Amino acid sequence: MEFIVGYPKGPPLVRDYLAGKEQVAEFFGKSFSSLEDFRSKASEVDGRFGRAERELAAQAVLVPPGADETRLEAFVEEGGYMVTTGQQPGLLGGPLYNIYKALTAARLAGVLEERLGKPVIPLFWVASEDHDWDEANHTEIIGADNKLHRIELEKSCPEANPAIHRIQVGPAAQYQIDKFIQLLPENEFSPGYIKLILGSLRPDKTLADGFHLLLQELLGRFGIFFTDAAHPKVKAHSSQMLLEELGRSEELEAILRRTSERLSSAGYAQQVPVLEGGVNLFLEGSTGRERLYREGDGFRLRTSGVHVTLRDVREHQAEDHLVLSPNVLSRPVVESSVFPTLSYVGGPGEIAYFAQLGDYFRAHGLEMPIVYPRCSVTLVERKIRKILDKFELSLEFLQRPFHEVASEVAREGVPQEVGQAIQGFRESVAKCAEELGQAVNSIDPTLNAGATQVRSQAFSALEELERKILQAIKRENQIELNQLEKAQLHLYPDGKPAERVQNPFYFLTRYGGAFLEELYNSFEVSI
Repeated sequence: MEFIVGYPKGPPLVRDYLAGKEQVAEFFGKSFSSLEDFRSKASEVDGRFGRAERELAAQAVLVPPGADETRLEAFVEEGGYMVTTGQQPGLLGGPLYNIYKALTAARLAGVLEERLGKPVIPLFWVASEDHDWDEANHTEIIGADNKLHRIELEKSCPEANPAIHRIQVGPAAQYQIDKFIQLLPENEFSPGYIKLILGSLRPDKTLADGFHLLLQELLGRFGIFFTDAAHPKVKAHSSQMLLEELGRSEELEAILRRTSERLSSAGYAQQVPVLEGGVNLFLEGSTGRERLYREGDGFRLRTSGVHVTLRDVREHQAEDHLVLSPNVLSRPVVESSVFPTLSYVGGPGEIAYFAQLGDYFRAHGLEMPIVYPRCSVTLVERKIRKILDKFELSLEFLQRPFHEVASEVAREGVPQEVGQAIQGFRESVAKCAEELGQAVNSIDPTLNAGATQVRSQAFSALEELERKILQAIKRENQIELNQLEKAQLHLYPDGKPAERVQNPFYFLTRYGGAFLEELYNSFEVSI
């Protein structure tokens, strides 16, 4: 199998950041390719994290199977740091890029540890407080039938939107898990992974539980540690910061708005809209997790419309730290306040929204972590490479809609003499139509329109003949076109890069644990 490694594509802001262009430097502060910038960030972290703060951070870390727990002890004793990444829970591990993020963080942590001479822990943050069930409740995988299948769980309480860590999957999930397992191949690797899958989503468990179990089992041996947005220690350590966010919401909104205006002036779109009166926090209310908005002397819950005061929120949070949680913009600040984070490994969307956060971090007395792009990988199996080589096609060619791919390939299959005859006919019609127009013009200038119409009718008939020729070639080469469609499905399912769609168990059950080893070794991190 080929591992074609690079950076994921993104909007102009992300492309300019990856290219190191000066016009984006003011929004990110530091460069992900500069060791001196990492040293500077380490110094800033040391100013906030002593031994006691690192001990508190270590208490919020989950040690997965295969990881070395003594690494955390060294982290505390020697004044270590963390490289973080994360994602909301996804059914059965979600798409491949979750694995890519974690392994990129592990590789970056290893390089930084060597360069800085102190322990650097890769930490995966599971964003279990997210409430977007429709984004988390499914996964997609190509089955043995070479078709893309979507496995999806229903929500037990469709009228509410609680945090994902609040929702048990229930007994109905077993049917969907069984469907997923039936799509996997039967070979020497499958039994172990099927056992892992079956143990990950029992009825009394949540999607977050299953996500943790799967990723920890798969990634622990690479030295990747885990935490959870709803971890009691994370919530306890960040509770005061969230209340401060609430009390300063108008000031902090203005800071974010000014940065957004600067981005717009520089020609870049903002990733996350700054909403008028919106607080960067959610409170659990009667309809689940609801965004807070300033209203009068207090706040309004967006969905239910319930009005609460700052005192109400304080009392709710004192009873249960889980009821108050950050949004997409304040979550990175929470993370950097709890953990000594040098760098955050993110995809294009995350890189884009971090550009909005420099001054916002500083308003909280922090400096933004250095944003490092996750590795993007195109996996080309041998069977797919054979198809590409047979047709002498590039990967990029297959990103186009399949009807365009099929038509282009059919055109390539048109016999040379047919193509020459068609081109000759086209040129002859154009020449004769022009001569005819000039000739009839001397009789009556209005006859020119008739000559033009004859030309159009001839070209229209020729186009119809060309269409029928291509259809005939497609029918004759249907087997080859089916092969191309298969290759496109594996590389760009649903027209998207496979890393954003395909579940990792497709590869794990075909190639075993060595797949992860090869993936890890293919990632290069240079600073």
